[in-house]
Amino acid sequence: MSRKPTFGAFNQGGVPTIACFNKATTPLGVDLGALIAAMQVFVDRHIAPVWGTPARLVRSKGFVKGAWAMVFLDDADQPGALAYHDLTPDGLPQSKVFVKTTIENHDLVSVSESHELVEMLVDPAINMMTTGPDPRTIYAYESADPVEALSFRVNGIPMSDFVYPSYFEDFHKAGSVQFDRLKKIRRPFQILAGGYQIIFKNGTWSQVFGSAAKKRRFAREDRRGHRSEQRATRRLRRASTRDIAGAVRRGR
Repeated sequence: MSRKPTFGAFNQGGVPTIACFNKATTPLGVDLGALIAAMQVFVDRHIAPVWGTPARLVRSKGFVKGAWAMVFLDDADQPGALAYHDLTPDGLPQSKVFVKTTIENHDLVSVSESHELVEMLVDPAINMMTTGPDPRTIYAYESADPVEALSFRVNGIPMSDFVYPSYFEDFHKAGSVQFDRLKKIRRPFQILAGGYQIIFKNGTWSQVFGSAAKKRRFAREDRRGHRSEQRATRRLRRASTRDIAGAVRRGR
């Protein structure tokens, strides 16, 4: 029997609350309260006016009923990490930031977190796709991947660059409109040297890279628990607080 994809949909007519909580033992490199405050400005002043995706971020100690989630973990090997799965226990969107992995990749936690935040707000069910310059290819609506090496400061804290809706509209001519926050993209579907794009072609998900160096770096990264892996599995699973607690007790 062939597997069928499982699709998710969330009410984007309201303003979601996103519960942000830290389960990592590795230092974030930034005060969590200051980071959440900067992320709120990032959403209010930069993301929502462009994408129409407002949100209210709150600090918490764990999942909050009815709220989306942003959880900080050490890495995919941290006891209980993989039990967080893809959605909150209520079946709502969730993003994970692997702090130790991020730092080992010589990246900033604030940039990785803001990257995950904008992509969750734009495509919370991890199922949005579009056509583009290659008629045989479907392009994933990942709004930070093509420019992920770039950042700008919000409240003094680095935040990820991200693309605008025009990036996914192939009818725009080069230089005719703004395609990303930092105005580095010149045409639709352009991938900068430090970025990549997830595509679906010939029945398979894969990546197109902005440079050979980015391709080599990507190959060395631990992608477990990332959106690219969730998209490829074609199903989203809810987190179970019981499973997480059990995995922590067992140390795996």
